[in-house]
Amino acid sequence: MLLANENLFSPSGLKFFRREDLTPEIRFEIAYKAYNAQKENLWGHVTNEAQKWNVSRNFIYKALSDLKEILPFSLKEKPAKTSLKESMRLMLSLRFEARASISGVSAVMKRQQYTYSATGSISQFLKAVGGQLNNTVQNPDKEVKIMVFLNDEIFAKTIPILISVDPKSSVILRIEQVDSLTKDKWVAHYKDIGEHGFGARLFVSDAGSALCAANSELDVLWQLDTYHGIAHRFGLWDNSLKIRAYNIIKTADEHYSTLASAVDPEVVEKRLNRYTATVEKGEKLIELYDNFHYLYRVMLYALRIFESDGTLHQQKEAEETITAALKLMKELGHKKITADVDYLEKRIEELLLYFVDTQTAVKNCEAFSDNEDALKSLFLAWQWNKAVVKAKETERRNKAKAERDFYLELAQVFIGNQEGYELLKERVFEELDGIVQASSLVECINSILRMYLNGSKNQINQNFLNLFMFYHNHRRYLAGKRKGKTPMEILTGKKQEEDWIDLLLQKEELQEVLRAA
Repeated sequence: MLLANENLFSPSGLKFFRREDLTPEIRFEIAYKAYNAQKENLWGHVTNEAQKWNVSRNFIYKALSDLKEILPFSLKEKPAKTSLKESMRLMLSLRFEARASISGVSAVMKRQQYTYSATGSISQFLKAVGGQLNNTVQNPDKEVKIMVFLNDEIFAKTIPILISVDPKSSVILRIEQVDSLTKDKWVAHYKDIGEHGFGARLFVSDAGSALCAANSELDVLWQLDTYHGIAHRFGLWDNSLKIRAYNIIKTADEHYSTLASAVDPEVVEKRLNRYTATVEKGEKLIELYDNFHYLYRVMLYALRIFESDGTLHQQKEAEETITAALKLMKELGHKKITADVDYLEKRIEELLLYFVDTQTAVKNCEAFSDNEDALKSLFLAWQWNKAVVKAKETERRNKAKAERDFYLELAQVFIGNQEGYELLKERVFEELDGIVQASSLVECINSILRMYLNGSKNQINQNFLNLFMFYHNHRRYLAGKRKGKTPMEILTGKKQEEDWIDLLLQKEELQEVLRAA
């Protein structure tokens, strides 16, 4: 066989020479065909081509190797251009479900060879989509839906964001970025929600000045968040005093350990005086902590809804207990703690408004069954389940779980029928879940939003907030008591068949955006 670069009769005696008939175009064609054959596993192709062009197999392999080295991208199959809808599906999923930054979304899309993957394109399209969405949920029913509003504020740098949430479904009713945090902004916020078919029978929030001013202007009851009112405010003091007490004990031990090494009488006296002074200071601090801790726990216990026997705790009793505990706290003689006590004494009435809903919920539960023992067991199981959710320490959480499971088993014994037990448990828990003591849910949503704020260096606009609200309201919960449901499903009672991204891309308002790209 005559090789491509071979001439056995060359006058110069060279073994090989370059065949002029194999032009660069032909050589590229030979190499490219070999690449395709290799990719498709076509056996015998190289041999056939070698015979066709009167070259050796090594020549073809060498040409293929050279081409791969010199033109690597020319041998890769060029990906088909993805549509804007396909690209938006991925960018929405990455941005919200994976909580990726714009640059992170871009990096993944480029790796997957999607079109519209530049950071500028992603930012532009997300902004355009958010601009077509409303920042307030529209009630699909003709009648105004009356509910509890959980209200809170979050800041992107110094720019406030107002948010209101339905505690039962977790639907964000309205979210908006405002230029200043004032009473009028909150009043306008509530008014807009009302114009979309939702009315408030109760506001639940912390005691922010703008929130309080707006609440006082409207004819709506306001429930002070029990977490911010007591658990957070006095919990910080409880933890602070505990740390100081442990530190003073440690310091006293360290001072005591230096006594044995002292020889000079003056040194001994000096160290002994220091140790004695530390012990005296420690005794006072430990006494302060013990007394405060006891009173703090008494107030927390007074907030419970059910007594240990399953009967309803009374609002008057709770108010008297908390009032007495606050009075005793003043006698501790700590100025800063006294200032917090003075604040809470003025808010006790707002703090305990949830007892009104509690009485209604218990009456509704009593209509579900005449089995009093089963109901009381379920009441306690529900109360311990709340403790499980709130517990941060493993030991306390395990104890709450054990108590909850005990009362659930007891309720099952009282009912006797598994099907009847499951039905009654579901109805009782659903009814009691309507009792709102704190605005923890809206703060959980704020903590999720905070992840996006941090990832975007707080550069968040209203269009993004609109998108975030749509995502949250239509995404399906993967865990928890709402598992398998979307917030809008719970709010409306209607099944949501499509994924949130499909719902979003089907909206008429977005068709113009998609067509314009």
